[in-house]
Amino acid sequence: MITIDNTQECFVELWLRLERTRRLLQGQRKRYCIRNVLRSWFGLRADDDFIWEVCHLCAQEGWNELPSPLLSPRKHRELLRAIMAVKSGISYYKVNLKALDTAYTIAFPRCTPLNVNKKKRQKPP
Repeated sequence: MITIDNTQECFVELWLRLERTRRLLQGQRKRYCIRNVLRSWFGLRADDDFIWEVCHLCAQEGWNELPSPLLSPRKHRELLRAIMAVKSGISYYKVNLKALDTAYTIAFPRCTPLNVNKKKRQKPP
């Protein structure tokens, strides 16, 4: 049973769980896609309606192969955000993005952070 909270600690666990699930599915020769991730995490509770709602919120298709969370974290960020919204019943826009992004940096410290502040260009005089 997965306990999902809108906290940084929970998000760290979810990021790490995504990577473990990717490796597990790869070892089982199964597609690493949203549908298989949700079924792996939630079992029979991940019915078609639940999967559709998560896919709809994160604007991704359930059978499409996902890249590694280490290489392409933005798709996974939106996936975790949608899972949080559906499982906790809060709005997709109420998910704590700062905690989600910080959790990525904690879970994968050698990767580039999700939201790197860009330098502001100075206007010429």
